[in-house]
Amino acid sequence: MYYGQIKNCDIANGEGVRVSLFVSGCRNRCEGCFQPETWDFLYGNPFTKETEAEIVKLLEPDYIKGLTILGGEPFEPENQRDLAPFVEKVKSLFPNKNIWIFSGYTLEELLKDGSRARCEATDKLLSMTDVLVDGRFVLSLKDISLKFRGSKNQRILDVPESLKQGKPIEFYK
Repeated sequence: MYYGQIKNCDIANGEGVRVSLFVSGCRNRCEGCFQPETWDFLYGNPFTKETEAEIVKLLEPDYIKGLTILGGEPFEPENQRDLAPFVEKVKSLFPNKNIWIFSGYTLEELLKDGSRARCEATDKLLSMTDVLVDGRFVLSLKDISLKFRGSKNQRILDVPESLKQGKPIEFYK
């Protein structure tokens, strides 16, 4: 897996002060995407054990509320396979910090057998995700007044509650 950027003290991509990891690789290729350079799976730098250690160090301060993963597309199968064990490590080291993931795939697509995003790591990664901002960016539905999303079709989901109830439950609208 490659990544394009790591942001420390990010307040734009989830609640509170966060560390954000922008992964590379996206097959959705939404029109009007704010970072089309991240569509390339080899954009940026390789995600290494040193990268993991850097993110863990950035997550240490008490004022950091959690980790946000966006992209590119975190739920491309290639990325999930590297992200699942990393997020598991983050959750074990920082059980009180939350995980937000932004995805162009909807929760329903991620859970559907045979979907192009679903792989052997999907359930594990979702089980460790607290909030999922889902849905492709749709340029005709762009709304800059929306909190934590770019177009009106996108949702902010409470993943543990959604998995428990078997249907998407909004974190807030």
